[in-house]
Amino acid sequence: MKVQTVKAMSLHAAARTRLRSSEHLNWSGFGAELVHIAAGAHRVPAMAEHRVGVHVGTPVTAHCRCDGRRMSRIQTHGDADVIPAGLDGEWADDADCTILRIGFTDEFARRTLSQLGRRGANARITPRFQWRDARFQHLAWALRADLEAAHVSDPLYAESLCVAMIVRLANADDAFDAKSSSPRLTRRIAMRVTDYIDAHLDTRLTLAELAEVAEFSVPHFKVLFRATFGAPVHRYVVEQRIGRAKRLLLQGRLPVTRIALECGFAHASHMAYWMKRTLGVTPREIVRE
Repeated sequence: MKVQTVKAMSLHAAARTRLRSSEHLNWSGFGAELVHIAAGAHRVPAMAEHRVGVHVGTPVTAHCRCDGRRMSRIQTHGDADVIPAGLDGEWADDADCTILRIGFTDEFARRTLSQLGRRGANARITPRFQWRDARFQHLAWALRADLEAAHVSDPLYAESLCVAMIVRLANADDAFDAKSSSPRLTRRIAMRVTDYIDAHLDTRLTLAELAEVAEFSVPHFKVLFRATFGAPVHRYVVEQRIGRAKRLLLQGRLPVTRIALECGFAHASHMAYWMKRTLGVTPREIVRE
């Protein structure tokens, strides 16, 4: 079942300016935006998504309320506030600030946690103020970098980051580690997965889809795939897209734009960026060869 993309989380129109958004990045089940929020009091209404706001830049003094809890503190770079699905909140900042806002549909979160066994099934995302967690920050900054990049990675990369975020938010890391103890995929399963990827390079692949092919949970599949191929899923897929594009370019039968689409890139310049980054040459230079 396809999960709907998280809609932009709304405040009063005059209170916020969207700087970046994942709205057009083909992410599904999760979303992110970088927003500038004016000083003053703001209410965040209850929504069907779990939301995390990560403070970016200069510290501000903030007063907040969520789920009957109140807190006043100095919010610094990397501090996160977590608002679970169904809860609202109120925030008052003494100065303008920038927030990286990340949202997950409840379906995406539940599906991820249910695959972690008994510990994951009982895990819950709870409200948090000024949460300082180095591992979560690392994931959030990686997602921000992808959001701000001129040429974003494959959606598989953002999905992988968000799966890890859900596990961290629910304190289910122990269950994740236990489920990931197997060394690697068997040869039969590895071939089944790579054959599937090769047959669907021109489509949007998802971790959930590939994990289902391998008959593993998404978190377990991520670890086993990396151990088997020496690279995360998203990187392997991008390399396969580039390899096919190079072969088609050398054949000289199709225009560059058509090759980009047939290899799963958004457009020709997207393909050119990843070819240059990975191979050190552009499609035009490959054709010259």
